[in-house]
Amino acid sequence: MFLKNQTIRILFVKFRHLRRVIFYATPIIFILVLMANWWLPLPATNLDYSVEILDKSGKLLRLYTTKDGYWRLPARLEDLDPHFIELLLSYEDKNFYQHIGVDITAIFRAIGQVLTTGRLVSGASTITMQTVRLLQPRPRTISSKLIEIYNAIRLETALSKQQILALYLTLAPYGGNIQGIRAASLFYFDKDPKFLTLAEIALLIAIPQAPESRRPDRIHKYAISGRAKVLQRLMTSGAISPQDATRTLAIPIPSHRIPTPRLAPHLSDRLRHINPNAQRIATTIDLVLQRKVETILRHRQHQQTPGVTLAAIILDNHTWQVQTYIGSSNFLSKTYPGQINMARAIRSPGSTIKPFIYGLAFDRDLIHPETLIFDRPGPVRNYAPGNFDHRYHGEIRVREALWTSRNIPAIKILNRLGSNYLVSRLNAAGTKLHLPLNRTRPNLAIALGGVGIRMEDLVRLYASLANAGTMRELQFLQSNTNITPETLTHINVLSATATWYVTDILADAQPPTGFTANNRRLAFKTGTSYGFRDAWAMGYDANHTVAVWLGRPDNGYTTNLSGLHSAVPILLEIFALLQPIQLHPLLIPIPPNVLQVQNTELPVKLRHFEIPIIPKFKHLPSSRGPKILYPTPGSTLELASNANTPIHIEVAGGQEPLYLLVNGRPTAAQLQNQTLLWTPNIDGAVNLAVLDAKGHSDHISFHITRLTNP
Repeated sequence: MFLKNQTIRILFVKFRHLRRVIFYATPIIFILVLMANWWLPLPATNLDYSVEILDKSGKLLRLYTTKDGYWRLPARLEDLDPHFIELLLSYEDKNFYQHIGVDITAIFRAIGQVLTTGRLVSGASTITMQTVRLLQPRPRTISSKLIEIYNAIRLETALSKQQILALYLTLAPYGGNIQGIRAASLFYFDKDPKFLTLAEIALLIAIPQAPESRRPDRIHKYAISGRAKVLQRLMTSGAISPQDATRTLAIPIPSHRIPTPRLAPHLSDRLRHINPNAQRIATTIDLVLQRKVETILRHRQHQQTPGVTLAAIILDNHTWQVQTYIGSSNFLSKTYPGQINMARAIRSPGSTIKPFIYGLAFDRDLIHPETLIFDRPGPVRNYAPGNFDHRYHGEIRVREALWTSRNIPAIKILNRLGSNYLVSRLNAAGTKLHLPLNRTRPNLAIALGGVGIRMEDLVRLYASLANAGTMRELQFLQSNTNITPETLTHINVLSATATWYVTDILADAQPPTGFTANNRRLAFKTGTSYGFRDAWAMGYDANHTVAVWLGRPDNGYTTNLSGLHSAVPILLEIFALLQPIQLHPLLIPIPPNVLQVQNTELPVKLRHFEIPIIPKFKHLPSSRGPKILYPTPGSTLELASNANTPIHIEVAGGQEPLYLLVNGRPTAAQLQNQTLLWTPNIDGAVNLAVLDAKGHSDHISFHITRLTNP
C-alpha cells in the first residue's frame, strides 16, 4: 500500500511539473511567433557551393571544394528521388508541412518522455530547426535552443517549405568534408540522388544523425547499425514493409569513398579561372569519349621513356566544339610536371606546317599537285638542311613531296612563297607563330618546325582543311546555345581549291607498317621537331579533327620519338573510337576550279617548279673527264613501283659523247644539257659510271627502292 501511494505521489509531482512547463512554454512560443518578423536577423542562406564542371550532357567532369574546404552541392528537390524525401520526412519530421518551424506537439511529447522515463526517447528538433543549427552552429545549451526555435520560426516566415527542405539537404553533414545529399550520393554511391535504392536511402538518412561515427569509410559496423536503426523505425511506422526491411538489411554498404571526378582537369582549371563566379560550367566535352581517350593516353604513356607525356584534342568539324581535351596524360604525375597544359604550351610543330606552305602556294598559282620539283641536296639562300631520312628522290611530283614530307621541296616552295607571307597569313587567321627569342624575322626554318605554336591553334588550322579552308574559334562552352556554324565568326585561310588539293594529297599518306585506318578515309600529317623533342600527328576526316602530341615538358631530347612511329598509332587508335558517319570516298566536295590533269596537260609554267641549273666547272680541263653531280654518292632514290619516270643524271665536264654504264654494262641514255636521262628497270644497289669520248670516267654508288603505294 505504501509503494502504491508513493508511485501516485511521484506521478502527481511529475504531472505538476509538466503542467508548469506547458504553462510557461506556450506563451513563450506565442511571443516568439509574434516577434518573428522584427527581432534577431535571419540566418544567412547565401551559401558557397562547390564548382561543377559538366560535360555536354550534364554529367560531372570535375568538382572543386568550397572556399572553406567542403564538398557542397545545391540540392534541388526535383532532382531527388521522391521516395527518399518521403522516408526522410517520415523518419525525421512527420509534421514538417504542418508546423511553423517548431513542432509543439513533439516538444511536449519529448518533455513528457524525459519526465516519465528520465531520458529522451524521441527528439523534438524539426528539419527547420536542424537547418538553422547547420546555418548557425551553437553550443548545446538551453539559450541556444531558444534562439534556434526563434530562428526556425523566422526561417519559416522567409522561405517556403520546399526551400527549407532543399537547404537542409544541401547542408546535412555526411562525414568529413561532405555536405548535402548530392555530394554524399556522389562520393558513396557514384551516382546522382535521382534513383536511390532503399538501402542507399536508409544509409543517407542515418549518417547525418552521427556523421563522423556512421560514415561508412571509417567505422563500418556503426554505419550498418545506424542504417538498421533507420529501417527498424521506418518499418514500425509503416513506411516500409517488414519484407523490404529484412531484404535491405542483407545488402552490403560501401566501405570507401569514391574518388573525386577529375576528367579534363586542364580544361576544367582553365574554364574555372575564366569564369570565377560560375557555380556550374557546362562544357562541350563528351565524358564517355574523354574517359576513353584518357585511358588510351595513360596506357601509351607507360610505354614511353620516363619524362615523356602526351596531349590530345578531338574537335567536331561541323560545330567546332571540342569533344576531348587532354593537356597531359597524367595530371598527378610525380616524374614530370603533369599539371602543365601541353595543349597550350608553345612547341615546335615539326613538319605539320608544310601543308599550309603548299596550300598557299597552290592559291598563288606557284605549283599544282602534278608540278615536278627536285628533291636533291643543295643550299637555298644559304640554308642547306637535309631530308629527315637522309634520302633524296630526284625529280618528283609536288604531290609526292608533300605526302612523303620531303624537306628540300618544302623549303624551295617557302623560299618562292616568302616566310613573311606565310606568317602574316596565319596570323591574320588568328594562328600565332612564335619566333625564337633570338630571331626577329621569320626565315626558311619555319618549314621544318623552326617556330613555336600551340596545339589549340594547330588543331584549328587542320580543322579548316576539313571545312574548305574556313577557320573558326574553338568552342568549349555550352552556354552559347544560339551559336550555329553559320553564325560563328570565320576566316578563310586557304581557298576551297587549295584545301581540296592538300586534303587529296594528305589522304594518300601511309601509316607505319602494321597499322591501318580501318577503311576510313583519313587525311593526316606527321611532324617531328629538331632533336626528337616533339612528335605530332594531325588528322581529320569528314567529321572530326584529332591532334596528338608526345614530348617532354622540359623540352628535353627523347630517343626514337617521331611523328610517324610514335604519334600516328595513337591517332589511329583514337579515330577507331569515332563513328564514321560520312561514307563518301572524298573527305570534302570537289570545288569547281580544281584542275585534275597530268603534268603534261598543265600550263607550261606549272609543269616544272624550277629549271635545273647545272654547275659549270669553267676551270676544269676536259682531260680530267666528266663529274657526276647527281645522284650523290651513297644516296637512296625512291621510285614508284609502276612508273617509268627517268632519273636525271647530272654531269659536268667531259668530252661528248657521254656513255652511261650501270653495274658495268652500257645502258642507253639520252643526253640533254649535260643531263643523262635514264629509266631504270632495276632496284637495289647501283654502280653508276659515266664515260666520255676520251675514255675519262667518273663513278658513284647509290641505292634505288620502289614505293609500293606512291
